[in-house]
Amino acid sequence: MSNLQINTTQNVNLDYKIVSIGERIVAFFIDGFILYLYAVLVNVIGDAIGYVYEDRWTQRGLVSLIFLPAMGYSIWMHTLFNGRTVGKMLMKMRVVRVDGTPVHWSNFLVRWMLRLVDIWIFFGAVGLLSIIFSERRQRLGDAAAGTVVISTKNKTKVSHTILEEVAETYEPKFTNVTLLTDKDVRLIKDTYHIARRSDDFKTMKALRDKIESILQTNSELYDKQYLDTVLKDYNFYTQQL
Repeated sequence: MSNLQINTTQNVNLDYKIVSIGERIVAFFIDGFILYLYAVLVNVIGDAIGYVYEDRWTQRGLVSLIFLPAMGYSIWMHTLFNGRTVGKMLMKMRVVRVDGTPVHWSNFLVRWMLRLVDIWIFFGAVGLLSIIFSERRQRLGDAAAGTVVISTKNKTKVSHTILEEVAETYEPKFTNVTLLTDKDVRLIKDTYHIARRSDDFKTMKALRDKIESILQTNSELYDKQYLDTVLKDYNFYTQQL
């Protein structure tokens, strides 16, 4: 079983499982089925266009224009959905950089351009062979872009690190939480969770007062809400670095 170790912006090492070739093939066929359905829809639209325009070249031009988004399905899906297509979402996998840095759109462009060699010209043979014989199960596009496809079923629990689950739509409340260090946040999280499990409200209040003295906040949130917000805000800002 291949694994990839990624160092996060909080200097926490997370081990991810690199997906198997079978999982990648399933995801590929899911995306292919979606494109097939789109092609069927375009064909229906093309028939309707035929009733409006008699000129064959006009019909073909309009149909080609409508089908054009499908040609870039892979690159714009990966770019918009953080390294995932519909197939990858369903199979719970994602494209990431090998070194753990955020994937840039140019990396997705390289992967997309090399699909021509990996998949289309040689009917997938090059891509399959490169995945099978590479240590990190990378096709040529991955190797050139410095990316790898990992499983998002992370075995490392977030509760074991300073990380907090933060939704992409999350809106932070305290902008100065970056005054805290990773060591501070780890201590805050550990103390808070222990106090919460034992309903130790006195400790939570003391912890909250200490944080407020550092951040110079004067929040009306309850102690639990305040501590939860501080942890999430810190993770939101540091993950953007």
